[in-house]
Amino acid sequence: MGWETRERGTSYYTRSRWVNGRVAREYIGTGYIGKIVALDDKLKRLQNEEEAARWREELECLKRSAAFLHALAEAAEVLTQARLLASGCHRH
Repeated sequence: MGWETRERGTSYYTRSRWVNGRVAREYIGTGYIGKIVALDDKLKRLQNEEEAARWREELECLKRSAAFLHALAEAAEVLTQARLLASGCHRH
């Protein structure tokens, strides 16, 4: 995506997108239309980046929670085995 300047000196805004495994350029426009669409595309990119950052942060939080739960489960297993041994039970 970006502004292109041709031989005549006119700048216009284009988008690139994948179509059937190839990159296709889409002509958007010049002047105010091009500027408005360029700003809109930039805003959408920034929103997508923010959302991706929030998802990464959420994933890290879930990983920390899973690690804590794993450690808690191990501690519960050790305490259960200790209690059973203390009360006279044992494994064959």
